[in-house]
Amino acid sequence: MQAGNWPISREMQEYAVRFDKARQRRLLIVPALFDEGNKMRRLTVQLMRTLDRGGVDTILPDLPGMNESLASLAEQTLENWRAAIAAAEHAFAATHTLTIRGGALCKPDGPATRYAPLPGPTQLRDLLRARAIADREAGYSTTRDQLLTAGRAEGLLLAGYQIGPEMIRQLEAADIDFRDDDIRQRDIGGVGLWLRAEPSGDAAQAETLAQIVLERLR
Repeated sequence: MQAGNWPISREMQEYAVRFDKARQRRLLIVPALFDEGNKMRRLTVQLMRTLDRGGVDTILPDLPGMNESLASLAEQTLENWRAAIAAAEHAFAATHTLTIRGGALCKPDGPATRYAPLPGPTQLRDLLRARAIADREAGYSTTRDQLLTAGRAEGLLLAGYQIGPEMIRQLEAADIDFRDDDIRQRDIGGVGLWLRAEPSGDAAQAETLAQIVLERLR
């Protein structure tokens, strides 16, 4: 496994994890977003290791503002993230792309394999629900509508992520058209790891997902 920065532009670098042996098939993975990305990071790396054994190079870039990125998350928009993914596809000469959960929002156009794609409104609803529960446990009474109104104007701290107002508004409007070839959790088996309380991996799910992806790459 290799890890290090890559030049997203002349002014900015971002971090990426890779299994890169300059092979013919090169898969860029767009990670799940926000807290789901954290919960599914281990599964994603397990998937990459399995695909490496199957003869596929894999690249997992950080989105600007996420993980090791020095960029401000509060300043990010879906357009920024889409541009970052397009730049990563070019920089790493990706032949294929896999999106995970909300990562599908960063690749709205062009061919991509999608694992359990998550619409923006659903992503936002889940984040708002978690914030409302946390507020209630802290003794504050806030509703989803109150949080959403504040978020549209000023941004919000959701699940530990400071999300700017433009991103809030974009997530609210970023729907997804589901496709017959989307990989669904029932195709993998077990419970989606984004539903677990803590980050975790699952070797069996990673193996099954890898086999489906390998079949798509043939």
